[in-house]
Amino acid sequence: MSETETRAAVPAPRAEEKPLLKVEGLVKHFPLKKGLLQRQVGAVKAVDGIDFEVRRGETLGVVGESGCGKSTMGRLITRLLEPSGGRIEFDGQDITHLSTAGMRPLRRDVQMIFQDPYGSLNPRHTIGTIVSAPFKLQGVEPEGGVKKEVQRLLELVGLSPEHYNRYPHEFSGGQRQRIGIARALALKPRMVVADEPVSALDVSIQAQVVNLMDDLQDELGLTYVIIAHDLSVVRHVSDRIAVMYLGKIVELADRDALYEAPMHPYTKALLSAVPIPDPRRRGAKSERILLKGDVPSPIAPPSGCRFHTRCWKATEVCRTTEPPLAELKPGQQVACHHPENFEDQQPQDVVLLAAAKEAGELVPDEVLAQSAETSAAVAAAEAAAEDTTGTSGTGETEVAEATEVAKETEVAKETGDK
Repeated sequence: MSETETRAAVPAPRAEEKPLLKVEGLVKHFPLKKGLLQRQVGAVKAVDGIDFEVRRGETLGVVGESGCGKSTMGRLITRLLEPSGGRIEFDGQDITHLSTAGMRPLRRDVQMIFQDPYGSLNPRHTIGTIVSAPFKLQGVEPEGGVKKEVQRLLELVGLSPEHYNRYPHEFSGGQRQRIGIARALALKPRMVVADEPVSALDVSIQAQVVNLMDDLQDELGLTYVIIAHDLSVVRHVSDRIAVMYLGKIVELADRDALYEAPMHPYTKALLSAVPIPDPRRRGAKSERILLKGDVPSPIAPPSGCRFHTRCWKATEVCRTTEPPLAELKPGQQVACHHPENFEDQQPQDVVLLAAAKEAGELVPDEVLAQSAETSAAVAAAEAAAEDTTGTSGTGETEVAEATEVAKETEVAKETGDK
C-alpha cells in the first residue's frame, strides 16, 4: 500500500482557490460551577484559540496526546458544540452561531464519524433505520428507494446487505464503526470529520477502511479532517498535518515536511514513538524521546508556551511569552521560540529552566546533539566556552553563563548515554 500511489490522485489545490473551511481564533471553554448558586469558579480550556484552513479535496490530519482538544475541535467545526469564541466559515458562510434550524441544510455537506462505535448507535434501532435516518431527516429520496441505497452503503463499507434488519448489539466494535461510516457517507457530504475512524478496527481491517475512504474521496470529491493517534495512519492518508497540544496548534505543515524535519520539540517527541517496521533495526538503540510527566490540566494551563514544562529546550522566554503560530518555512507553521531544524528565534535566551534540565535527562544523546546543532543558544554557549581568553569586563559574566549552560548540556548528554 504505497503512500505515493494513494495520494497521487488528489490534485494539488490552487493558491487562489478559497478554502472550504476556515477557522479563526476558535475557543471552547467548559465552565466549572460550584456551590448552591452554581457560580462559575473556573473553566476547562479545551480549545483555546486555534487558526487553520482546510482546502477543498484535501485531507487534514490532527494528532496529539489524549486530552489536547482534538475531539472537541472536531465537534466545534461540525457545530455539534457551540463555540465560546472565534469564527468558523464553511464555503464562505459564517456558521459560528447558526441555530439548529439554520444548520439543518448544511448537515448534508458536513458529517462526522464518531470515536465511540458503541455510544454513537441507538441500540433500539435496526441498522437499516440508523443508516437511513439521514435520508428521512433531510427529505431525500435516493434512486431505487431508501432500502436499496442503505444495502448498497453497507456493502460498500464491507458489511452484508443482509445486516439491514439486525441490531447494533449483534456486531463487533469494528463492524459498528463501519456502520457509522456508512451513515456519515449516506448523503454524499462535501466534508467529513472522522474522529478516530479506525481505532476500533483490527489492523487488517484498518487498511481496508483507509483505502475505502481514499477511494470515496477520489470518487465523490470529499474533504476529510481525520483525528487520530496512530501516526502511521495519519501519514498514509493526510496531505497536511496539524499537531495539537493542550488546546493549541503547535505545528501545521505538509505531511512530508513534518515527518522529514519536524520543527516543534513536541512533534519530534511524537514522531520518535512511531515504530519502524524494519527487521534490520532489531536490537538497535532506540532514539525515542520520553516526555516527562503528563499533559498539564486544561483548567490551569502553564503560562507562556504550554509545552515548556516538558520541553528540554525551554528557557525563561518560553515561560513568560506565548509563541505565535508563524510560518518559518514555506508551508510549515510552528509555535516555538527554539524550533528544531531551524535557527533559534530567541538566541539571546540561553539559560535553561529547571524543568528543561530534568526533561533533558530523558532525551537520548543523539537528539540532544541534534538540538545543539540547530539551536543558536547552545552553539553560542559552546563557542564561548572554548574561547575564554581575550574577554574582560561585562563579557566575563556572559562567558561564565555560557560555560555553565554548556556544562549542563554535557551532563544531560552523559545521563542519556547511561
